[in-house]
Amino acid sequence: MEEVVEVKVSARPRETQSSLQGISTPSEDGVKSPFATRFLSTPLASPMKKAIENMQGYLGEVGRFTKLDPQDDWLPITESRKGNAYYAAFHVLSSGIGFQALVLPLAFTTLGWTWGVICLCVAFTWQLYTLWLLIQLHESDSGLRHSRYLRLAMAAFDKGQTKLHAGEKMGKLLALFPIMYLSGGTCVTLIMIGAGTMKIFFQMVFGTPSPLTTIEWYLVFTCTAILLAQLPNLNSIAGVSLIGAITAVSYCVLICIVSVVTGRLHHVSYEPRRGHSETDASMILSAWNALGIIAFAFRGHNLVLEIQGTMPSDAKQPSRLAMWKGVMFAYIVIALCLFPLAIGGYWAYGNLIPTNGGMLGALQKYHEHDTSKFIIALISLLVVINSLSSFQIYAMPVFDNLEFRYTSKMNRPCPRWLRIAFRGLFGCLAFFIAVALPFLPSLAGLIGGVALPITLAYPCFMWIQIKKPQKCSTNWYINWTLGVVGMILSVLVVIGAIWGIVAQGIEIHFFNPR
Repeated sequence: MEEVVEVKVSARPRETQSSLQGISTPSEDGVKSPFATRFLSTPLASPMKKAIENMQGYLGEVGRFTKLDPQDDWLPITESRKGNAYYAAFHVLSSGIGFQALVLPLAFTTLGWTWGVICLCVAFTWQLYTLWLLIQLHESDSGLRHSRYLRLAMAAFDKGQTKLHAGEKMGKLLALFPIMYLSGGTCVTLIMIGAGTMKIFFQMVFGTPSPLTTIEWYLVFTCTAILLAQLPNLNSIAGVSLIGAITAVSYCVLICIVSVVTGRLHHVSYEPRRGHSETDASMILSAWNALGIIAFAFRGHNLVLEIQGTMPSDAKQPSRLAMWKGVMFAYIVIALCLFPLAIGGYWAYGNLIPTNGGMLGALQKYHEHDTSKFIIALISLLVVINSLSSFQIYAMPVFDNLEFRYTSKMNRPCPRWLRIAFRGLFGCLAFFIAVALPFLPSLAGLIGGVALPITLAYPCFMWIQIKKPQKCSTNWYINWTLGVVGMILSVLVVIGAIWGIVAQGIEIHFFNPR
């Protein structure tokens, strides 16, 4: 995937910069201006020379922050660059809080209180650091903006101009599958959770069995999501992300309040689960699987550069400043949601929390009769709305990649009818996978392990490759250590998740959603 780079600077600054360079430096043919030589050699020329140097530095800064890929104007992620810190906060909240937060107490059933809290705190701090790295790497020293995670990976793992093609292949190899797997897999899971909750909401409101089958509810949810997906670009769904953020925070608060206020269940136990085997090996593998669940809760790094790419940027106000403000606000809210939900949920249910559905499943299983139907119906409605909103932002990288293929080949913007077709095609594919693999939400640990390098490891390696910190410096050691540990942890989490599937088993039923 090659980028065509063009410097978007007006003609006047370019001419001014060229003429100024002609005064102080040799021209392209190597002949100096006699007037410039005589003038600048006098003592009176010193102030003028400083002014010229300052002007050259300013023009260099302007050029640095206006280097864009013309193709970006045709693609849905960067089609509009009118974003701001508020929009960034909406997008980050909508993508950062979701159904994955509802299964966090499951990790505590294996890790226990102490290690559960420690691992959650370490994961939160670690992923916040790598988030900062990505935001800093968005704008390169040459002025090129990396508005997609994949393109940053390709730029970072390029070993030089002579090996550009090999570097691009390495970047694609490392990042393409996890990114598409995370985006596509999340959309498929959102269809399952959103449609299943739609069915529950209908039954609670009307008090009768649903007239539609589960597959038909999947279809209703998918059609609604495809309809919303016709909004043209990432900036245009800021309102959708705001609704998604509000609903996510609301149902997290409501579920936590209901679980804590109603008190702990009878015979609740906080002893770590041992599974079917009491061996040390099984305990270690279960712990790795639990780490995968925690890692899966902190998804969204594959969208950070895309969100930052919607912002304007210049020398005085680089996009990283507004982006970091939005991210900090969003992650304060995320922390206030995830930590009480994980700790409060484990306190209320302990080892009795359902493995299928997490906190939402516990609410429906244990509080169906002692909690107002209005509250449970409201929570279900909020989950549905949040799932529809999150679908839009997680599907956007897939839409962008499809349109990138077209614009690269045809060298023109994607027509409206083809954009609609691409989005409908992706929705149909996600619907098919949801029907074919309805047990996918049970693989949260495995998904977390596959996507973990995107969150914890790759940003550290890309920082080293691009910023090139001094060897053996503190910065160099920190990023190498975190990157290597992140990759090792990813392998261990995948192993633990596979072991959990084999040892404990999951209910596999192809083409038979329930």
